[in-house]
Amino acid sequence: MRGCDDPLDFAMVKKFSSKSILRKLFSGLCSQYFGLAVLFCAALAIAFPQRFISWRGIKLATLVVPAIQLIMFGMGTTLSFADFQRVAKRPWAVAIGILLQFTVMPIVGFTLAKTFGLSGDLAAGFVLVGSVAGGTASNVIAFLAGADVALSVTMTCCSTLLSPLATPIAMKLLAGCFIEIDILKMMLEILKVVIFPVAAGALAHRIFLPQFTRHKAICDKILSVISMAGICFTILAITALGRDKLISAGLLIIIAAITHNILGYLGGYWITRLSSPITKLNEIEARTIAIEVGMQNSGLASALALGLFGSAITALPANIFSIWMNFSGSVLASIWRAKARPPAR
Repeated sequence: MRGCDDPLDFAMVKKFSSKSILRKLFSGLCSQYFGLAVLFCAALAIAFPQRFISWRGIKLATLVVPAIQLIMFGMGTTLSFADFQRVAKRPWAVAIGILLQFTVMPIVGFTLAKTFGLSGDLAAGFVLVGSVAGGTASNVIAFLAGADVALSVTMTCCSTLLSPLATPIAMKLLAGCFIEIDILKMMLEILKVVIFPVAAGALAHRIFLPQFTRHKAICDKILSVISMAGICFTILAITALGRDKLISAGLLIIIAAITHNILGYLGGYWITRLSSPITKLNEIEARTIAIEVGMQNSGLASALALGLFGSAITALPANIFSIWMNFSGSVLASIWRAKARPPAR
C-alpha cells in the first residue's frame, strides 16, 4: 500500500538517553490508530463473541474470503509495470527477500508448533501464517521506518504471485504431519482468493489509468481504508469464532505468535546483513527485507484456514499474529526512523 502520512515526525533530543527512547516509543504507539483499532476489535470479539459470529442469520466468517479478495483487488489496482521492472534492476534484494519469506517463516512456524507441543489445526495454523506471502501492511511500515518502499512493494507483489506454488509446497512439507494437505486444492484456493482479484485489480488500473493517475492520492487513501477495514473485520470474525480456544490456550498462542514475528524480523535482517559481502545489500535494504519477512499476509492465512480447512482454530494463529505484527511493526518503524535522522542542533 502506498501513500501514507508519516505520523512519527518527532523532534530528536540532543542527548541519547533511555528516557528519550521511551518518550519516542510512547509517542509512536499513540500515533498508531490502526494498531489501536486492531486491538479494540480483538477485545470486542473476546468480550461479545456472539455479536460477531452471525448477523441477521449471516455467518460473518463466510464473508472473510470476500473481504480478503477485496483487499487483493485493491492491491492489484496499485500495480504498474515499473514494480516488476525493479526485479531486473535489483535481483539480489528481491531474490533474498522472497527466499527468506518462504523458508524462514514456515520453518519457524513449524519449529514453534513442535516446541510448544501444539498439534492438529492449531499447529497447522502456525505453519500456514508462516507460509503465506508478505502482507501489504509491510509497505506502510517500510514507509514509516524510512526503509526502501519501492523494494518492499516489489517483494510483496512477487511473493504474492509466487504464493500459489510456494505456500502449498511449504504446507505439504511442514504441516502435512499435523493435518492432511491437498496441494492442488490449495493452489486453486490461492488462485481464487489472491491471484484472480489481483489480476482484476491490475486490469482495472490499466483500463482506468488516466483516472488512477489523476486521483492517485484519493485512490490510495480509499484503498488504505478498505484494507484496514477488511483486516479489522477479519479479526472480529475469527477472534469471535475461536474465542474459547484463545482463552483456554491464550498465553501459549500469544507467546508463540510474538516469537514467530520477532524471529522473522531477526532472520530477515541478519541473514541479509551476513550475506552482504556477496550480495552488496546495504543497511536500508536489510531493514526492508526484515520488515517484509516479519510481516505476513495474515488475512490471507485466515481466509485459507476458513475456505480450505473450514477451521477457525487454524485461523487463530494468523489472527493473533496480525494483531501483534501491527504493533511490533509500528514500534520497529519508530526506532529505525529515529535512528535514520540526524540529531537536532
